[in-house]
Amino acid sequence: MKKASSSLSELGLGEDISRAFFRPIQQVAPPSPSKRRTKISVVGAGNVGMAIAQTILTQDLADVLALVDAKPDMLRGEMLDLQHAAAFLPRTKILASTDYAVTAGSDLCIITAGARQIAGESRLALLQRNLAIFRDIVVPLARNSPDALLLVVSNPVDVLTYITWKLSGFPPNRVIGSGTNLDSSRFRFLLADHLEVNAQDVQAYMVGEHGDSSVALWSSISVGGVPVLSSLDKHQIAYEEEVLERIRKAVVESAYEVIRLKGYTSWAIGYSVSNLARSLLRDQHRIHPVSLFAKGFYGIPDDREVFLSLPARLGRGGVLSVANVHLTEEESIRLRRSADTLWEMQQQLGI
Repeated sequence: MKKASSSLSELGLGEDISRAFFRPIQQVAPPSPSKRRTKISVVGAGNVGMAIAQTILTQDLADVLALVDAKPDMLRGEMLDLQHAAAFLPRTKILASTDYAVTAGSDLCIITAGARQIAGESRLALLQRNLAIFRDIVVPLARNSPDALLLVVSNPVDVLTYITWKLSGFPPNRVIGSGTNLDSSRFRFLLADHLEVNAQDVQAYMVGEHGDSSVALWSSISVGGVPVLSSLDKHQIAYEEEVLERIRKAVVESAYEVIRLKGYTSWAIGYSVSNLARSLLRDQHRIHPVSLFAKGFYGIPDDREVFLSLPARLGRGGVLSVANVHLTEEESIRLRRSADTLWEMQQQLGI
């Protein structure tokens, strides 16, 4: 199959043709050293990786976007498809290669690649396969972009974020997992839809391990600044713990419903990750529930080097601080239980 050319120089048009269109300015000064280009790299050009890339482009978050994947033909096809939309997008240089050298000098590296679970395969076996894959991803990323932030999206995200931290040698504040940022968005949508308000006016966090054991922080949920549970109590509106737990499970199962219906999730995680990228690279200091180095927080013992989701203030330096959200005793117990489960699993990895 004949390879399509992606530049006019490959088609024989000389580089000096620009002189026919533009007259150079004499004695032009060099660019200011204080101004720099923002570069984001996305590893994995599957449904999730491309949804993230597309959202980053439409939200004008990067000057350079680099894509990496092990499948060269598909990767080049995705790059060309995005490049052909240049007339409809902010000016972003789009690169793609199977060689991690293309990621050099990145400000943010987003990892979406990883192995999927095979029928009958244990979770530990899946993690061992992902560990082998991540050795080939994280080490070259860290080597080519030693000052970057690393954002892990691949599942199981908490353990893979821990693996990324170990393999990269980066300080833990610069290694982040997407965690429960999307879970919390689903939670907010469900509440907002029922109350007929904008989801941006709902403050609600899911924390802990991403997935079935995530913890809904009911004690801190507010709508328009009004605490939900205390408001129900004040108006003598009865509710039961079982009802709250059913709502939490509905949030978790909403992802499975999307997968059942269309085979995978993509658009919501694309927006979630671009939302995190904006907070990080534009130093917005916004609070997001992301998977972070959690030992010592909320009663998690200092001997538990685990990554799990907690509400954190994010900026150009990565995780800047962890919010002191009030947790009930039951919420604290569930959070520590998640930490214990993750720690036991990590101990079997041998890294």
